[in-house]
Amino acid sequence: MRAWYRAPTWLWLLAPLSVLFALASGLRRRLYRAGLRPVYRAPVPVIVVGNLTVGGNGKTPLVVWLVEWLRARGYRPGVISRGYGGKAERYPLVLDADTAAAEAGDEPVLIHRRTGCPVVVGPKRAEAAARLVKLGADIIVSDDGLQHYALARDIELVVVDGQRRFGNGRLLPMGPLREGRWRLGTVSAVVNNGGPARPGEYLMTLEPGRLSPLTGRTPPEPGTPVHAMAGIGHPPRFFATLERLGFRLDRRLALADHRAVSPEQLATLAAAPLLMTEKDAVKWPGGHDNAWFVPVDARLDPDFERLLLTRLKEQDHGD
Repeated sequence: MRAWYRAPTWLWLLAPLSVLFALASGLRRRLYRAGLRPVYRAPVPVIVVGNLTVGGNGKTPLVVWLVEWLRARGYRPGVISRGYGGKAERYPLVLDADTAAAEAGDEPVLIHRRTGCPVVVGPKRAEAAARLVKLGADIIVSDDGLQHYALARDIELVVVDGQRRFGNGRLLPMGPLREGRWRLGTVSAVVNNGGPARPGEYLMTLEPGRLSPLTGRTPPEPGTPVHAMAGIGHPPRFFATLERLGFRLDRRLALADHRAVSPEQLATLAAAPLLMTEKDAVKWPGGHDNAWFVPVDARLDPDFERLLLTRLKEQDHGD
């Protein structure tokens, strides 16, 4: 909701609802902490990658980075996710090479295709985590789920959009926050996507890779007029990336997060190359004969890696 980042005065009409949200979420959190609601403790370490705000902040690139980083250090990581936007016949759903985004959600499919690691989707993360352990994972990465207290976690990582940050700083529905900013003081690390990073935050940058074809044959060169499409939390970030790469954007098509492009929207585009995010590519419906996606790779501060190593060693020592 754009108003959350512009703070118009009419949002104050929603203040009573934000108070009710704060009371309800606070009570729910206390019930879990007091043991009055069941909490599942997996037999392996659990790393939660989440955020405080509604909408995408860059969690998926960090999850991909974590999986590859953990694997390079001898772990057998697996990923669990709510699978937002997907509708499966039954849960938990174990992804395979043929699983579609319409079934599992776009982000889990992207993670599975990029990393090849086991990915399990389900609204009950405890069930998904238990299934992942049976599949042989010795460490679990939860894509989102910071507020899903039914699953115990050993490491909590919060991703913050370096440009939008927390909008007006209010709780839902008056603002974009799922929990108050006090929550940042309780997590293992705050990862700032794109900067500028503030004291105590670890900077993450996203490095675009080579264009990958969906339907095109010859990739467009920098300077070429192109159409740009993004169905992510903050489409302007992707458009700015393309401009930094030297492309001329004739048309910017900003979709709602997790939303697939419609045939009607594609029909409005001319014959220029169409560039999209990798997240859009996994739910690509076809309909344009010169379409490409731009993969991105996360780059993290070495200090962040040292923090992770320290926390993982603490878990090993605890076992």
